[in-house]
Amino acid sequence: MYFSTQSNAQVETLKIIKLSDLQEIIQSPSEKIRVINFWATWCAPCIKELPYFEKLNQDRSSEVEVILVSMDLDLDQNPDKVYKFVARREIKSKVLLLNESDPNSWINQIDERWSGALPATLIINPKTGQRKFIGKELQEGELDKVIEELL
Repeated sequence: MYFSTQSNAQVETLKIIKLSDLQEIIQSPSEKIRVINFWATWCAPCIKELPYFEKLNQDRSSEVEVILVSMDLDLDQNPDKVYKFVARREIKSKVLLLNESDPNSWINQIDERWSGALPATLIINPKTGQRKFIGKELQEGELDKVIEELL
């Protein structure tokens, strides 16, 4: 399901998905480092770190794919709040809305170290299979440092 009142470019970045779709993305081959951030519009630390992901997406898009996975649908099945937030903030990174309830039943399938707390970030180098999970708010510069470790 896509949100259709956005520009065509934005429609491609706002998609409601299920866990199986996300797992497919995580496991699919890619030449780029994949940075998957789990966030929500109600999470202040998530909002604080979003500019770091946007900067990464802008500066390193040739070698890094940024995917922002919204967890908002767990508490509110209406995606409008996320769509409006993305439009207002002019977020250019790919935004996926994960449509799954009861996170405690599936978070271990993303990473066994994840407690379920937000924000959380999974960084994967599909070429080498290396993974790094960060279960806290990132500080400025941390993303680049972790990506360099996985190159």
